[in-house]
Amino acid sequence: MASELRVNTLKDAAGNNSIATSFVAGGSAKAWGLFNGTGTIAIRDSFNVSGITDLATGKMTVTIASDMGSANYTTALRSDLDDSAGASRTYNPEVYTRAAGSFNFVTYSNSAEEDHAYDEVAVQGDLA
Repeated sequence: MASELRVNTLKDAAGNNSIATSFVAGGSAKAWGLFNGTGTIAIRDSFNVSGITDLATGKMTVTIASDMGSANYTTALRSDLDDSAGASRTYNPEVYTRAAGSFNFVTYSNSAEEDHAYDEVAVQGDLA
Protein backbone atom coordinates (compact mmCIF):
# COMPACT_ATOMS: atom_id res chain seq x y z
CA MET A 1 0.00 0.00 0.00
CA ALA A 2 1.44 3.35 -1.03
CA SER A 3 1.53 6.19 1.46
CA GLU A 4 1.60 9.92 0.95
CA LEU A 5 3.05 12.71 3.04
CA ARG A 6 1.64 16.19 2.42
CA VAL A 7 3.46 19.18 3.87
CA ASN A 8 3.96 22.81 2.91
CA THR A 9 7.18 23.52 4.79
CA LEU A 10 10.19 21.49 5.93
CA LYS A 11 12.20 22.39 9.05
CA ASP A 12 15.26 20.93 10.72
CA ALA A 13 14.93 18.83 13.91
CA ALA A 14 15.10 21.96 16.11
CA GLY A 15 12.22 23.57 14.21
CA ASN A 16 14.51 26.10 12.50
CA ASN A 17 15.71 26.66 8.93
CA SER A 18 12.38 26.25 7.20
CA ILE A 19 12.02 25.85 3.45
CA ALA A 20 8.91 25.47 1.32
CA THR A 21 8.54 22.06 -0.30
CA SER A 22 7.88 23.83 -3.63
CA PHE A 23 11.38 25.30 -3.41
CA VAL A 24 12.89 21.87 -2.77
CA ALA A 25 10.99 20.25 -5.64
CA GLY A 26 11.60 23.17 -8.01
CA GLY A 27 15.27 23.55 -7.17
CA SER A 28 16.32 19.92 -7.27
CA ALA A 29 18.09 18.44 -10.28
CA LYS A 30 15.51 16.59 -12.37
CA ALA A 31 18.17 14.48 -14.07
CA TRP A 32 21.94 14.05 -13.82
CA GLY A 33 24.57 11.75 -15.19
CA LEU A 34 28.24 10.91 -15.32
CA PHE A 35 29.29 9.27 -18.59
CA ASN A 36 32.32 7.68 -20.17
CA GLY A 37 32.48 9.44 -23.54
CA THR A 38 35.44 7.54 -25.05
CA GLY A 39 35.54 4.16 -26.80
CA THR A 40 32.22 2.45 -26.16
CA ILE A 41 30.32 5.18 -24.34
CA ALA A 42 28.66 4.20 -21.08
CA ILE A 43 26.69 5.64 -18.19
CA ARG A 44 28.88 5.55 -15.07
CA ASP A 45 26.00 6.67 -12.83
CA SER A 46 22.82 8.66 -13.32
CA PHE A 47 19.38 9.71 -12.11
CA ASN A 48 16.41 9.99 -14.50
CA VAL A 49 18.61 9.25 -17.52
CA SER A 50 17.42 6.28 -19.58
CA GLY A 51 20.25 6.21 -22.11
CA ILE A 52 22.99 7.89 -24.07
CA THR A 53 23.76 7.70 -27.78
CA ASP A 54 27.11 8.32 -29.45
CA LEU A 55 26.41 10.56 -32.47
CA ALA A 56 29.94 11.33 -33.65
CA THR A 57 33.30 12.38 -32.23
CA GLY A 58 32.55 14.64 -29.29
CA LYS A 59 28.77 14.47 -29.79
CA MET A 60 26.27 12.62 -27.61
CA THR A 61 22.51 12.47 -27.00
CA VAL A 62 21.26 12.12 -23.43
CA THR A 63 17.74 10.67 -23.12
CA ILE A 64 15.76 11.76 -20.06
CA ALA A 65 13.60 8.97 -18.59
CA SER A 66 10.78 11.21 -17.28
CA ASP A 67 10.40 14.08 -19.76
CA MET A 68 10.81 17.69 -18.83
CA GLY A 69 7.74 19.93 -19.19
CA SER A 70 9.19 21.53 -22.33
CA ALA A 71 12.55 22.21 -23.97
CA ASN A 72 12.90 25.28 -21.71
CA TYR A 73 15.19 23.83 -19.03
CA THR A 74 18.79 24.45 -18.10
CA THR A 75 21.76 22.13 -18.21
CA ALA A 76 25.03 22.27 -16.35
CA LEU A 77 27.78 20.44 -18.22
CA ARG A 78 31.40 19.58 -17.47
CA SER A 79 33.84 17.47 -19.40
CA ASP A 80 37.46 16.42 -19.05
CA LEU A 81 39.92 13.89 -20.39
CA ASP A 82 41.12 12.41 -17.10
CA ASP A 83 39.69 12.25 -13.57
CA SER A 84 43.05 12.08 -11.76
CA ALA A 85 44.16 15.06 -9.71
CA GLY A 86 46.41 17.48 -11.53
CA ALA A 87 46.24 15.62 -14.84
CA SER A 88 42.94 16.85 -16.21
CA ARG A 89 42.24 19.56 -18.73
CA THR A 90 38.66 20.74 -18.25
CA TYR A 91 36.59 21.86 -21.22
CA ASN A 92 33.23 23.57 -21.54
CA PRO A 93 30.83 21.39 -23.50
CA GLU A 94 27.68 22.88 -24.95
CA VAL A 95 24.11 21.81 -25.69
CA TYR A 96 23.20 22.24 -29.34
CA THR A 97 19.78 20.56 -29.57
CA ARG A 98 17.19 20.38 -26.79
CA ALA A 99 13.80 18.63 -26.56
CA ALA A 100 11.58 17.73 -23.59
CA GLY A 101 12.92 14.17 -23.48
CA SER A 102 16.52 14.56 -24.62
CA PHE A 103 19.36 16.88 -25.50
CA ASN A 104 22.51 16.72 -27.58
CA PHE A 105 25.81 18.07 -26.42
CA VAL A 106 29.30 18.41 -27.85
CA THR A 107 32.74 18.44 -26.22
CA TYR A 108 35.82 20.16 -27.62
CA SER A 109 39.57 20.41 -27.45
CA ASN A 110 40.37 23.94 -28.59
CA SER A 111 37.93 24.27 -31.49
CA ALA A 112 37.94 20.59 -32.57
CA GLU A 113 35.24 18.17 -31.42
CA GLU A 114 36.78 15.51 -29.17
CA ASP A 115 35.58 12.56 -27.04
CA HIS A 116 36.26 12.93 -23.31
CA ALA A 117 36.44 10.26 -20.62
CA TYR A 118 34.35 12.16 -18.07
CA ASP A 119 31.18 13.93 -19.19
CA GLU A 120 28.93 15.29 -16.43
CA VAL A 121 25.42 16.71 -16.85
CA ALA A 122 22.70 18.07 -14.57
CA VAL A 123 19.24 19.19 -15.68
CA GLN A 124 17.13 21.79 -13.86
CA GLY A 125 13.55 22.74 -14.71
CA ASP A 126 9.99 21.47 -14.50
CA LEU A 127 9.07 17.84 -15.18
CA ALA A 128 6.13 17.11 -17.45
